[in-house]
Amino acid sequence: MNLIVRQLNQQAYQPIWEAMHQFTDHRDEHTCDEIWLVEHSPVYTQGQAGKPEHLLNPNDIPVVKVDRGGQITYHGPGQQMMYVLLNLKRLKMGVRELVTALESCIVAHLANSGIKAYPKKDAPGVYVDEQKICSIGLRIRKGCSFHGLALNVNMDLSPFSHINPCGYAGLEMTDSARLGGNPDLAVAGKDIVAQFCTLIGVQQIEFREGFDE
Repeated sequence: MNLIVRQLNQQAYQPIWEAMHQFTDHRDEHTCDEIWLVEHSPVYTQGQAGKPEHLLNPNDIPVVKVDRGGQITYHGPGQQMMYVLLNLKRLKMGVRELVTALESCIVAHLANSGIKAYPKKDAPGVYVDEQKICSIGLRIRKGCSFHGLALNVNMDLSPFSHINPCGYAGLEMTDSARLGGNPDLAVAGKDIVAQFCTLIGVQQIEFREGFDE
């Protein structure tokens, strides 16, 4: 079965979140898995167990309470989102395996630019020199995943200073452009998809622009 990759470009957060719900609620055992690549307008998202005290300095960036795991994080221009809408039962994959594959695809992508990145056992995501470069948050429903990862590629990192990123006080954020990586989101998106699909054993990938009419 093919995996469909949708390039959605820059979108507001809320409609994409709602679309993930609709896709997951209406899919069946025959529905193709999908990956959505998107760049969001500025937004803070607060995970299910999110504590309000991790928003340090409220500003004009909206805060959306969502149903993924994890605490508060920031999404904005220059950050590549990769949402993974997968039937984990069909792939015979557990949640831990999915998280590991997401982390590993980012480590492999950054290694192509000579950036040495690594995951942490106690704090999901990917780090470079103790700075976080990629956040991961998932929701599983009916054996299917949605939400995914956020890779900082070439962005204004200042909104992270208004929060405890992912609930960690003093955690510094970075992006690949600052570390000598390619600043082009399109390049990053295509590469992390390729790395991820190799890791989960998917060989047939169909790229599409936007949602089907």
